[in-house]
Amino acid sequence: MIDFDFAPESYFDGTGPSALLAKLAYPESQWGEEISIYAAPLDGKIYYEVVDFYGNDFKVKPEKSSAPLSLQEFIFLIETLEVVGHASKGDMNLTLSGIPEVKSNVYPQLEAYFKEKRNNFGIR
Repeated sequence: MIDFDFAPESYFDGTGPSALLAKLAYPESQWGEEISIYAAPLDGKIYYEVVDFYGNDFKVKPEKSSAPLSLQEFIFLIETLEVVGHASKGDMNLTLSGIPEVKSNVYPQLEAYFKEKRNNFGIR
């Protein structure tokens, strides 16, 4: 059973100024796009940043928080990602309409959640 209320104590382990929260892969995409989600502390808040191969700008919800997100809130962040602007490179808006394969050392149950979701939609 997935614990949607789970939240890590911290994203940061002192090894750098930002933390990789998750990697998203879209194998059904023509180019097999990958997206990385990072957290960075600034002025007592945690800011979320999404990076892809093409350098697109992404809108994230929430864009910042005062504490690490719960698993449910982080899933919402992933599922509501949007590319800012109409000239997205790599047809990323179409890619985001798919269901990603997800890897995360911060949210251990995230991979299982998206694997189950893919299976429910008949994607293996």
